Amino acid sequence: MKAVFKTTVNASYLDAALLVARVGVALLMFTHGIPKLGQLFSGEPIQYVDPIGLGVTLSLVLTVFAEVLCSTLLLIGFATRLAVIPLIVVMAVAFFMVHAADPINVKELAMLYLLFFIVLGVTGSGKYSVDYLISRKQA
Repeated sequence: MKAVFKTTVNASYLDAALLVARVGVALLMFTHGIPKLGQLFSGEPIQYVDPIGLGVTLSLVLTVFAEVLCSTLLLIGFATRLAVIPLIVVMAVAFFMVHAADPINVKELAMLYLLFFIVLGVTGSGKYSVDYLISRKQA
């Protein structure tokens, strides 16, 4: 019963949990980014939101950069703390601007992603990552 209320964390469990969270959220983000990447290169007129006035094309390019490239970096755990910054921005814009007037059940997915990305930005990628390999070589 004591283990249920224990507040310390076993480091190996934490690293495994960070791996699952990082890989899981990156793969799920691809389901949003890959269709946008297809839209970007389809040759058709771009129909996308422009929530901060950058133009629809640039807004889509920046979103694809975050959701595809940064998610790829997140997946392998390379430059994790930097990679989550564009993802945090995109999810914050989605939640607070694009879906601002929508009911919570519509915008909650953006908030869940945002929370995951913030946690990964604070914790880093963990032991099972390229970041860890680089940090060991530098030490």
